[in-house]
This record gives sequence, C-alpha cells and structure tokens, in this order.
Amino acid sequence: MNLLGSLFQSSIGRKFLMAFTGLVLFGFVTGHLISNLQIFLPPAKINAYAHMLESLGAALWLIRAFLLLCLLIHVWLAIQLTLENRAARPQAYGVEHVNRATLASRVMARTGLVVLAFIPFHLAHYTLRAGHPGWSEHTFRLADGTMVRDVYSMMLQGFGNQLVSGFYILAVGILAYHLSHGIVSSIQTIGLKNEKWTAQLQRGATAYCWLYFLLNAAIPLAVLGGFVHA
Repeated sequence: MNLLGSLFQSSIGRKFLMAFTGLVLFGFVTGHLISNLQIFLPPAKINAYAHMLESLGAALWLIRAFLLLCLLIHVWLAIQLTLENRAARPQAYGVEHVNRATLASRVMARTGLVVLAFIPFHLAHYTLRAGHPGWSEHTFRLADGTMVRDVYSMMLQGFGNQLVSGFYILAVGILAYHLSHGIVSSIQTIGLKNEKWTAQLQRGATAYCWLYFLLNAAIPLAVLGGFVHA
C-alpha cells in the first residue's frame, strides 16, 4: 500500500503510472483496431469474435473495469502533471522556446480531451446501442447453428451515417496524433529509450500512428463507399 501511495504522491511515480496506463491503453486501441478490421472479412468472422468476447461473461467485465481504471488514472494524472508544470512556470516566457518540443507534445492535453469526449459517444453508440434498440434483435447464424449478435450489420448501419463516420474519423485522427508523442514519451519514462535509437523510435511511432489512422478511417469510408455491404 505504501508503494502504491508513493507512486501517486511523487512526481516520478505519477509519470511512471502515466506511462504504464498509457501503454496499456495503447495495447487496447491496437487490439480494438485489429478486431474491427474483420469487417472486411465474411460476416461470420467478426460475429463469431464478438460472441467469443461476450461468452467471457464476468471476465469481460473485469477486463473492461481494468481498462476503465487505467483510463481514469491516465486522465487524472495528466491533469495533475499539467497543473504542476504550470505552477512551476507561473509566468509565460517572453519568447517561447519550442525547438525541441513537437507540436504533438505541446497539445497533448487538448488532444486528450477530444479523445476523452469521443469515448462515451462510441461506447453509447455501439456497446450500449443507445438510439438503436433494434440492434439487440439483430442475430446471425454461425456455421454450427449458433445464433449470435449481428455485429457486422450493426457496424454497417452505424457507419452508414455520415455524421457518425465523420466524427469517428476525426476522433481517431486526433487519437493517432496524441499517440505520436505518447508512445515515445511512455517508453522514455519507463527507461527503454536511449540516444542510440531515439530517431528510429520516433520514426516507428510516426509510422504506426499513420497506419493506425488510415486503417481506422478505411472502415467507415469503405462502408460509406459501398465497398462493404450486407
């Protein structure tokens, strides 16, 4: 308990927790993207995958609770560290030196807030199916005869709305931009970054973030363009 308390009370501990929770959330969004890309496969694939997740029962809710806890800690620590940084520099510099700071690093708080605003919308839309009560009645028969939730059709109908797709593309674009600095910063905080491969790490993070954005954007665009259909 003392160790946990010291992590939250010390500046170094908070930065470590910030990095750890950030990497956990990074792993989640990567896995989430991979699972969503199954929309380009036959409907049985993503429907069977969704059924497998739902069959986890209590374990699925424990995973969700852990991810939610990581998110809350990450956001709370981001606010705390931002306030500490501002308190350490109460007066703005006459000339702001930002040569070594990327734009992504300077707008981390603002991009994080946009992503945070998107999360409840996305959960309400697809997980809670708010505004779409009929989605709970959509079923799909697997090859073994099992009737499961038709997640494939849910995604088609959801992304068939241009406003929903537009907001989704905007949000994942901002998330990718947020990650472009967050990945490198988290790895640096836990001590895995050194001068020998800093440039390669930054290029790798940038490449990942572009790929993450393009693959995520391809899903709603494919639906709107009619390339993925029922």
